[in-house]
Amino acid sequence: MAMNSDTPVLDTLAAMTLDSIERCDLPPDMLILTRIAALAAMDAPPVSYLAHIEPGLKAQLTANQLQDVLVAIAPIVGTARVMSAAGNIAQALGIAIEVTEAEAGMGV
Repeated sequence: MAMNSDTPVLDTLAAMTLDSIERCDLPPDMLILTRIAALAAMDAPPVSYLAHIEPGLKAQLTANQLQDVLVAIAPIVGTARVMSAAGNIAQALGIAIEVTEAEAGMGV
């Protein structure tokens, strides 16, 4: 059954993600780290990492854990993908900080 929405693509992605999480028995931190590794392997854009910041914070992931994942996958995916991922993660974090500051300034 199709639902009318202003954001059908985002709604679909959110539903797919929720379904994946519900069907997965990995602990939250391992789930996010696995997804980060997959994003790096795919050379995903910053917005893909942005979607994992809040769940990563809730799972209490550290910067060291993210670095360890990138180090672990470097021999498999290559240095170019790992360096791209590091830059895209940094850009996503910058976007998240800007959004948080803008929301705080608006009293949200």
